[in-house]
Amino acid sequence: MKREHGFTMLELLITIVILCILMGLAIPGFSSWLPKYRLRGAVRDIYSNLQYAKMVAVKDRARCGVLFDVANNQYRVVGSGPNRTFGDSDDVTLRTVLFSEYGSGVGYGHGSAGTALGADFGDNVTFDEDGVVFDSRGMIFKPSGAASGEGYAYLQNSKNNTYAAGAWSSGVIIMRRWTGSAWEQ
Repeated sequence: MKREHGFTMLELLITIVILCILMGLAIPGFSSWLPKYRLRGAVRDIYSNLQYAKMVAVKDRARCGVLFDVANNQYRVVGSGPNRTFGDSDDVTLRTVLFSEYGSGVGYGHGSAGTALGADFGDNVTFDEDGVVFDSRGMIFKPSGAASGEGYAYLQNSKNNTYAAGAWSSGVIIMRRWTGSAWEQ
């Protein structure tokens, strides 16, 4: 008599039931984790694009900036173009990032961190003129060309988690997370 190898229908059914139970337990945890993951990705992208703009400015010996567009929930990395002068008609958009592509309600805002920031930080972007421009030394300026202090772009998601990416006047680029009571780097 020839013996056949394989699974019985009962073994297969029990395996499927166990997998369904495990998936039922895992999905709620995954769905609460996903919005925070997408928000961190968006903030890391701002951080990376600030670094990129600084690198392009130093490499090309020209100004390069990141311009935040709160009304359209996006930002752009803009190079100074062939004449190396920022803010005129030959500027080149190097990258455009739309927050809607991240999902989970990622966009500008303070979330629960807004009350801790005080009246001076009422904006979603605290860079003067809603942008930051790096010069060939890596220092930051306003898009109009005047010297600038530090600034941040604040992002939140549908769960009111809040992160910030910013630059200091020295050109140092940082990322922060709101813990519920304080900012941590």
